[in-house]
Amino acid sequence: MPVTPAAAKAPARPSERHLSLGMLCGLGILVGIIGGLGAVLFRDLIGLVHNLLFLGQLDAHYDARIFTPASPWGAAVILVPVLGSLGVTFLVTTFAPEARGHGVPEVIDATYYNRGIIRPVVAVVKSLASALAIGSGAAVGREGPIIQIGSAFGSMLGQILGMQPGQRVTLVAAGAGAGIAATFNTPIGGVLFAIELMLPEVSVSTFLPVALATGTATYVAQIFFGDQPAFSVPQHIVALAHPESAILTLGLYGVIGCLTGVASAAFILGLERMETVFDRIRSPYGRHALGMLAVGLMMYGFLLWRGHYYVEGVGYSTVQQVLDDGLNGTAFLLLLCGAKLLATLLSLGSGSSGGVFSPSLFMGATLGAAVSSAVGASHTAADLPAFAIVGMGAMVGGATGAAMTAVTMIFEMTRDYAIVLPMIIAVTLSIAVRRLLSPDTIYTSKLRLRRHPVPSAMQANFFLTRAAADLIDRRALVVDVAGWDGAKRIEGGEDVREADLVVMRDGTVSAVKRLPSGGAAAAEGTLDIDALESRDFFVVPPEATAALVIERLRGSRSMVGVVTGRDGGVLGLITKDSVVDTWADSNDIFPR
Repeated sequence: MPVTPAAAKAPARPSERHLSLGMLCGLGILVGIIGGLGAVLFRDLIGLVHNLLFLGQLDAHYDARIFTPASPWGAAVILVPVLGSLGVTFLVTTFAPEARGHGVPEVIDATYYNRGIIRPVVAVVKSLASALAIGSGAAVGREGPIIQIGSAFGSMLGQILGMQPGQRVTLVAAGAGAGIAATFNTPIGGVLFAIELMLPEVSVSTFLPVALATGTATYVAQIFFGDQPAFSVPQHIVALAHPESAILTLGLYGVIGCLTGVASAAFILGLERMETVFDRIRSPYGRHALGMLAVGLMMYGFLLWRGHYYVEGVGYSTVQQVLDDGLNGTAFLLLLCGAKLLATLLSLGSGSSGGVFSPSLFMGATLGAAVSSAVGASHTAADLPAFAIVGMGAMVGGATGAAMTAVTMIFEMTRDYAIVLPMIIAVTLSIAVRRLLSPDTIYTSKLRLRRHPVPSAMQANFFLTRAAADLIDRRALVVDVAGWDGAKRIEGGEDVREADLVVMRDGTVSAVKRLPSGGAAAAEGTLDIDALESRDFFVVPPEATAALVIERLRGSRSMVGVVTGRDGGVLGLITKDSVVDTWADSNDIFPR
């Protein structure tokens, strides 16, 4: 009778250093400096690629808020995104596959499943691939790459210094927050982004390094870009003008929230579907080139029709025109929203490298402005830019699930307190509607497909992501009683000394029996299965999370869990003692 082997033990951890809070804060400042400089250099690299490929000019100056003039290449500009796709594919497939996509899921994955370890080469490849993608017209954002670049540097510092995993994760989150802060000139938003999406624990020892990193990155970026936010926002935004129209206006902000919730779900589910469709093309070069050819056709079509490329690159020029109240027409605004969604899905789905923040801002701005245009400012006494700004925050909140980040960043951009109440309403409804249609965010969707779930609560613990296979603490003697005689007796021996006996019937677990202790059974030479005391049990697959195991243990009288493999074989048993021991071990990752 086969006896399943003991669960594989985790490899011994190397010696790790626990730095003082002062040292960690100093490293946070260093991460902020690199994050700010990285954002500056990354923008220049994008500008260099963009000007060279679109205009034939060797110039790094590029203001994404200004529309790119018509290319001297004429219709051949359609092939510029295709040309960029070849370079992106070469870099990603050759040096760092994790640089494909929008970057943030890879950072979260490294936080929860790789002890905060990110390969240093990722920062270099992500910079080059994303700059080439955005500069050649891919409809992706520059925030995701900057986040991944900052996080990779924080991880590299932690690895060089041999830091304890929790502190290394803190520097990874600091790099992510620094990237957001430097890009949008939103230091508080950068902190909240790290808290909501990156940090498994929030305490003084994790908050201070992150806050110092985002503040430093913001200051460094301001030296080069000035104190203005990412977009030029009208000084006096009328969000809620008159008390008599306030209820109607707030209701319309709620409509924007619902619409952006639907758009966020379409973004998330559409990206999953688009990646599945493109993955059927075996050649990564052919796959990405096909997607970018479609994007090239779209942007050239807009140029012929309306005089601008609109959907190419980060799309800040279109957002800025909406905020300047320079785009009108409900149908055209909705068309721009849908076109940007499709262009982003084609870009990322086919294999581009870039973020989702900028496309979300574009779609939110055009969707919010479309609502204002449809209703008419005279009925709400609110400005179209106010609706666009609320739409931007609601779309970001719905897609990413980062509610506090969305509200705070928009407030920092506008510096207008009147926008906060509409933002809270719209973001809340956007997230609620999106969750009804898609439980996953744009970040966690990719992790779910990898079977790498992450906690969604602020009090999340690393332990909750442990798989059931990691909780196994004992072997079991497995017997199949099918076809046995009525006595159902087994021979004694060393195997009978195991604490539990798993009885299989027709390929499934039928019962879990408690074996007598010591060598009494072995000495008697036989054992009657039916005479043994039965234990309440439940069965889980090896990939089930610790959270599910705890729920099963608490929700029933079960005292033991049986972990079974895909072939139905028993891998081992889980007891409450093993759950407690594993939780205590994982909780040590953030020592006080």
